[in-house]
Amino acid sequence: MKTAILLLSNSCLRKVYPALMALLLVSGVAVAQDDSTVVQTEVQPKVDKPVKNTFESGWIIDNQTVMVPIKGTFQMDIMHRFGTVNRGYDDFYGLFAPSNIRLGFNYTPINNLMVGASLTKQNMTWEGYLKYAILKQTQSGGMPVSITYFGDIAYDSRAKDNFVYRSDRFSYFNQLIIARKVTNAFSVQVAPSHTHINSVYGYFAEPGVVKGEMKHDHFAVAVSGRLKVTESLALIGNYDQPLTQHPTNNPTPNISLGIEASTSAHAFQIFAGNYASITPQRNNYYNRNDFTERQFLIGFNITRLWNW
Repeated sequence: MKTAILLLSNSCLRKVYPALMALLLVSGVAVAQDDSTVVQTEVQPKVDKPVKNTFESGWIIDNQTVMVPIKGTFQMDIMHRFGTVNRGYDDFYGLFAPSNIRLGFNYTPINNLMVGASLTKQNMTWEGYLKYAILKQTQSGGMPVSITYFGDIAYDSRAKDNFVYRSDRFSYFNQLIIARKVTNAFSVQVAPSHTHINSVYGYFAEPGVVKGEMKHDHFAVAVSGRLKVTESLALIGNYDQPLTQHPTNNPTPNISLGIEASTSAHAFQIFAGNYASITPQRNNYYNRNDFTERQFLIGFNITRLWNW
């Protein structure tokens, strides 16, 4: 009897065992698939990418934009300002009047940092400058704006007879640029700035007392915008408002409007505006052209990029 029971038990185990093994294998595969799904979710987090092409150029008429070229980019700038149009036909609306020209060369050695140097015809002014992208607007809106710092040191290289001290040749410009790409077609930026001039003209307030005609430090704010008409053509504009009140010779605001044509490596801007100096601290500090008196001029900017 015991032998019969053992034989029956062994026979049942032989029938049930394969079914149990198959069930365990199926469960293991299902668990492994679930684990794989979890692992893939963990190693592939969603990346919040920065918004591209808030502006097409590093320049928007007379102001820098938030854009910093990618690492390894060499950039050349050619900028030209004709004379004011208020003399009419006498100098063919400023086209034959004395002009101002700037040649600039920039390079991006590391991500988010551009450095450069330039020479401007007015006062044979040399400039050294840098631009650093602090924050970038993201596609998700987690970072709603881009913020870039721009700093410039200018050196007036005219003959030494124009200066008492060597330090009188220097002037400085600092600007924080805050921009937003509102839509694919429209971008806007606001840029508060600080200008410092080492040497200012003075006058005798009373016998033996000399005061400066203007303060050494000047604050201003610029608002710039771009509206794309086609993929390669856009309307551009600047408004620059002085904030500091000086004892005399307060600078006048600048209004400028123009058209920008661009490709991946070129940008060409032609416009009308009040600023003639090109060097940012001179534009903000010394501008006397008044658009209400038809004292505006034609200018253009050409930017060319090379990537290595």
